[in-house]
Amino acid sequence: MKRTFALALIAAICAGLGLGAYRIANRTVDSSKPELSHFIPAGALLYLQAKDFSALLADWDKSPEKQGWVKSTNYEVFSRSRLFLRLKDALTEFSNAAGVPANSELVRQIAGKESAVALFDIGKLQFLYITRLPSGSSMQSALWQTRSKFETRSAGGATFYLRRDPESNREVAFAVTGDYLLLATREDLMAGALQMLAGNAEQSLEAEGWWSRLLAVVGTAGDLRMVLNLEKIVPSPYFRSYWIQQNITEMAQYSAAISDLTRDGTEYREERVLLRKDSAAKYEASTTGTAGVADLAGLVPANAGVYLAKSDPKPEECVKLLETKILAPHLGPAAPEKLAPQVQLGNGEAGIGSDLETRIDQAPVQQTGSTESGTLLKEVFAKNQVAASLQFQDTDVNPRGVFVRMHSVVVFLGTSDWDEPSVKEALVDFVKPGLTTGELGVAWRSNSGISQLDGLWPLAVSVRGKYVFVADGHEILAATLANLDRKSTNGPSTYSAGFNHQSERGVFSKLTRMLNLENAAGGAGQAPDFFSGNIGSLSETLRGVASEKIVVHDAADKQTQTVTYLWVQ
Repeated sequence: MKRTFALALIAAICAGLGLGAYRIANRTVDSSKPELSHFIPAGALLYLQAKDFSALLADWDKSPEKQGWVKSTNYEVFSRSRLFLRLKDALTEFSNAAGVPANSELVRQIAGKESAVALFDIGKLQFLYITRLPSGSSMQSALWQTRSKFETRSAGGATFYLRRDPESNREVAFAVTGDYLLLATREDLMAGALQMLAGNAEQSLEAEGWWSRLLAVVGTAGDLRMVLNLEKIVPSPYFRSYWIQQNITEMAQYSAAISDLTRDGTEYREERVLLRKDSAAKYEASTTGTAGVADLAGLVPANAGVYLAKSDPKPEECVKLLETKILAPHLGPAAPEKLAPQVQLGNGEAGIGSDLETRIDQAPVQQTGSTESGTLLKEVFAKNQVAASLQFQDTDVNPRGVFVRMHSVVVFLGTSDWDEPSVKEALVDFVKPGLTTGELGVAWRSNSGISQLDGLWPLAVSVRGKYVFVADGHEILAATLANLDRKSTNGPSTYSAGFNHQSERGVFSKLTRMLNLENAAGGAGQAPDFFSGNIGSLSETLRGVASEKIVVHDAADKQTQTVTYLWVQ
């Protein structure tokens, strides 16, 4: 197992949490013993708790996912990243301070059953780790065997051992008291934990306001629990640099979050709760909207690759959704460049006088579907409030097995019946400038309740009372309409989305390999292609994950999310 998983226990636990907590068994924890959070000093930014860390670590070590990942292109790229190198440096400093190699073997030696780690400083990786481990097992660890290299200290009637690395100034402290083993990177954290274990009056993490408010609205802890003080984490420059979703502005509205992961056969379920700083009513979704999300989710065909249903979208959001998914999917702003532009040297030719008229202080004008940016479409959505919207896509391979084709459907559920002529007129008004200078190819023809343009582009639409269906083909729209009377198994929600990894994995790999053919003959040392190499290898590593689904409920004071992962076996 690669060294990064041993970094001060943090990477080992995070790997088990972030990569699925592979094959963790449900185990009963003695309810007569207090939660380990009771012994964590105040000030922690992040708290991770496992019901049985030793079993989790063993399951991860023998899992095919671990074996595949450390050999994958995704891991190869990660091992050259700035984050990995920073973790590697911190691991070396920890090893020097402890006087023993901080490797996976050490982690196994000190991994007990119920375990917790609290992170107090993201940049310096200062943490406190507590585990319930028989004292006989603790005394077999490399840390205990080398305790003569440590200075002795006392707190709460217990002795602990402290060692400092003069070069990095990093501290390592550990203690064995009863059936508890403690490991920390700060002397004061160790002393505070021992004081609380002894029953002395000390302010613990549980006494903080954000912790008590969060724990008051959640149920029993799962096999893994993660608790975050977002009010302190989000402003951190490390969070802004390494948070993969990059939705910093959205996360700023929350003060704290908790996530519980539970395994039940081939289903892994993650229950999340995010507390809002401002409990304004603006976050409350309408009853009509949440019921509409459940209604629309039942329309999704079984073979759909990805779908997303949302309550109460604004008119401009509806227009944008149609534009990007159906009407003009090739348009849109380019992704921002993070590298300096390459200078292309010419053959010495000079510019001409007309170049002086070229504006360089304004972005080039981009084509839109209509000269009025979809004015008629906006009017249609403004007249009939949309309770919920649905988008889904699937892929297939052409009969000769060469090209991958992507198909999209967008559905809007209005609060009243739609005016079909107005909908069709608005769609033609949007697409006409990009298709024809006359009327060729923009007339509607009907077939089995579906209207389709009579030109080369198979834009299809169907209006059924409060429902508007728009698709880029007749066949996929017909398959959607066949589910119109099917009842959804989902309950009302603000947001619902799903991804069928099992059906899309092979097609994704085929498509991205074809797109990267131009770069396939690159020289030695060239970075792997992002989608076909990096992300493709991660998808292959997690081929055992059949699908993922998320359901979100919004309230004034909090947001709850349920994420369900289904495994093939």
